[in-house]
Formats: sequence, structure tokens, C-alpha cells
Amino acid sequence: MCYGHQRSLSRDNINAPTTGRLPVRNFSVVENLRDRLAETEARLARARAREAELSRRLEEMKRFVSVMEILEDYLKRRFREKQGQVARLMSSTSRT
Repeated sequence: MCYGHQRSLSRDNINAPTTGRLPVRNFSVVENLRDRLAETEARLARARAREAELSRRLEEMKRFVSVMEILEDYLKRRFREKQGQVARLMSSTSRT
């Protein structure tokens, strides 16, 4: 199989004497890997910052929902109280 421009490993390639280009090639490979590592670390840092922001917003939304549930319970209770008052007023006026 052909894998692009990579040379296949054979006994001849392994035992072949190193040429002057090999250290340069190794240096460029190492530099390429360092660049890719730096890019990956930068993406990871951005992803972590995004995750922190989303977590903060989620907690804010949870607090908002809690407040809304408290208000809903309060308003339901007040509505039932007023409904009871009106029912008592209506029943007291219908008796007279």
C-alpha cells in the first residue's frame, strides 16, 4: 500500500547510513509537532473557557428557575386565598 510520500520501512532503509538531510527532516518534524501541540493547547484553553462560561450561565439559569418557582408558588397561594375570600363574601351575601 502507498501512504503518500512516506517511505516504507525495510531492512535497507533501517541499515542505510544517515544523510545530512535526516537531522533537518527530524527538526522540521519536531517543529511541526510543536506547532500542532501549541494549536491543540490553545484550542483546549478556548474550550475550557467556553465550558466555564456555559457552566456559569447554567448556574445563573438554575437560580432564575428557582426564583420563578418560588414566585409561582407564592402567586398560587395568594390566588387561592383571594379565591377563598371571594367565595366567603359571595356565600355571606347570598344568605342575606
